[in-house]
This record gives sequence, C-alpha cells and structure tokens, in this order.
Amino acid sequence: MKPLVSILIPAYNAEAWIATAISSALRQTWPEKEIIVVDDGSTDRTFSVADEFSARGVFVTFQKNQGASAARNRAYSFCRGEYIQWLDADDALAPDKISRQMEVAERLSDPRALLSSEWGRFLYRLNRAKFAPTALWNDLAPVEWLVRKMSGNIWMQTGNWLVSRELTEAAGPWDERLSFDDDGEYFCRVLLKSSGVKFVRGARTYYRATGPTSLSNVDDSNKKLESAWLSIRLHIHYLLELEDSERTRQASIKFLQTWLTAFDPHRPDICREAQKAAEALGAQVELKDIVDPLRWKFAWMKNVFGRRIAYRAQVKLPEAKHSLIRLWDRAMFQVEKVAFLKND
Repeated sequence: MKPLVSILIPAYNAEAWIATAISSALRQTWPEKEIIVVDDGSTDRTFSVADEFSARGVFVTFQKNQGASAARNRAYSFCRGEYIQWLDADDALAPDKISRQMEVAERLSDPRALLSSEWGRFLYRLNRAKFAPTALWNDLAPVEWLVRKMSGNIWMQTGNWLVSRELTEAAGPWDERLSFDDDGEYFCRVLLKSSGVKFVRGARTYYRATGPTSLSNVDDSNKKLESAWLSIRLHIHYLLELEDSERTRQASIKFLQTWLTAFDPHRPDICREAQKAAEALGAQVELKDIVDPLRWKFAWMKNVFGRRIAYRAQVKLPEAKHSLIRLWDRAMFQVEKVAFLKND
C-alpha cells in the first residue's frame, strides 16, 4: 500500500475559487489520497459549491468563523494521512505535484525531511502562471533556509510543502492568534523540527494573486499589522534558536528593516519596538535611516502633499494597476472558456 496523503483545504468566502482547488486535488495522480474541506463560516456559497464534490469522496464540514489557522487545525483533526498537503482554497496543484514529492519521500525514507516545490503566480488562467526561481528553490539546511528567507524577504507559499505526519506532530498546531503570516510562522516551526528541506524540481503549485483583498496583503489593518509583528518576532526567535551568530543576527536586522515599510506610518509604536529589537541584535543605526518606506517614485510627493498622502499613493496606485490587470486576465479567461466550450 502506498502512504495515504491528506489534502487539507481551509475555505472562507471562496465561492469563486474553491471548485478549482478541489478539482486540482482530485486530479492528483498519487493514488492514495483523502480530501478534507473546512468552511470557516463563509457567508457566500462556498459550502454548497464544495459540498457538490461530496459524491466524489471529498469530506466537507462547516464551522463558525474562527480564522484560517483554526480551520486548518480542525481539518487536521479529521485526517488520517501519513503525509499532509496543505492547500488554500484559491490555489491549485499540478496533477503530479504530490506524486513527484512522494517519490522523493519514499526514496529518502526520512520522515523528518521537509519537501518543497516550485510555485508560480497566476490571476485567472493557470496556463499563464509565472514561475520565478528564488534562492529557496534548493535543498537547504533549516538555518540556511531561514537566513535566505529573512535576508532576501523571499518565501514559499502554503501549498508548496508536503509534510509527514511525524513532522507535523512535532511542529504542533497552527497558531490561532495569527491572522496574517500564519503560514510563515507555522512552517518556521516545521522547519525547526525537520532534518532539512528537500526541493523537488518539477513538482508545481499555483498561487492565485487575488489582490488587495487577500489575507496575504497586510494593508493598514491593525489586526494584520499586530499579527505581522508577532510573526516577525517569532521568526527571529526561531532563527536564533537554531543558530545565534553574526550572520543570523544580520539576517534578523534585515528582516526588521524590510518590514518597517509595512508599519510606517500606521503604527509608530511597532516601529519603535522594531528599532529596540534591532538594537538588541547589534544594529548601530536607525532602521528608518536604512530603509525609507517611500520608494523614489513617490518620495517627491512627501514635500508637496505630505508623508501620509505620499504613502497612500504608494499603496493605492499599484492596487489600481493590479485591478486593471485582473480585469483583463478575467476577460481573457472568459473568452478562452467560451472558445473551449465551442470546440468541445
């Protein structure tokens, strides 16, 4: 018997996307799989759309809205798999994603190996996904993976990973305090308990860039900003727990510098805390003197309209551009779908 893989999908108001995510899970070529969907109190048709797949063996349940981490923890409580595949409700997996990773897992025979994969961004059309390799697309020791992530502000998205049950149990549950970057913090803990990351080339995940309304967009929400700050502190703690050295401290300072742009000007209190944390790590200068939250394209507006308006322009204008690109991609998606139906 092949090991059972549990594909766990938390969902909230994902009516437009959930069918794509579940279909990609059902199309997995790995023969032994179970699919569990937890609707986290959606107010749209997410549950009814997902429930249409029950006849194909998908287990769908509903809970009062408690957040993505709580939904993931509940999904895990139902699963029986020897390996866990997390999948967000607006993303998708290539058909052979799990098979490619499981082939490596069976060859390694190391349940503490953490398996990652390639990922590409898309809007509506999967065939237009753009795969851009980063320094994390390699076999890496845990400390090296975290140093690269935090120094370069690069990351892997939730669906990339395939995690053994042994490693999942060792890492512990998702942190339900976090509403932003809960996946970043969670996989830090998984990484800490792992023997290292094994990058599986050819295994692919599709990450939908849903825009400003996405949970992964920090914006100026106090709840998200406070969650981000907690996640940052935990990242630094985890890295220094693995290795307290000059390079890990510098990576931590760089991480703080990068994230300062999210907190300034909305939360000066967090900016002050970040500065104190940087000084405790050995920083000799002010973070704001190293990283100006205003990019050069918008810096000139500060003297004319004031800092707050300049910052809002920096945030809102790219959002408007993204919205136009999304509208175009959606229109092309509809055109291609109609053409496909006519030729079918």
